[in-house]
Amino acid sequence: MAYLSKDLSVLAYANGFTLWHYTTADAAATVDSAGYFNAAADMLRVGDIIIATVDTTGTATGGLFFVSTAAAGAVDVNDLTQIGATDTD
Repeated sequence: MAYLSKDLSVLAYANGFTLWHYTTADAAATVDSAGYFNAAADMLRVGDIIIATVDTTGTATGGLFFVSTAAAGAVDVNDLTQIGATDTD
């Protein structure tokens, strides 16, 4: 699949920082590829954090993406920092 603007929403904004939520059927490795969020380059800024739910049609995973590059129409996020990686009960 590809980035869908309808699946990216603002959760909070303050002092030039935005906390986002994004949900997608794409795997985390696809989402953290350089250019995945290029269509959102006019909204995302370096330092923004995206709370994400990925692989929603498989084994859904949640985590955080940090926006590391956002300039001249190009966006890149760091690899997913997974939340809740282990459930022992």
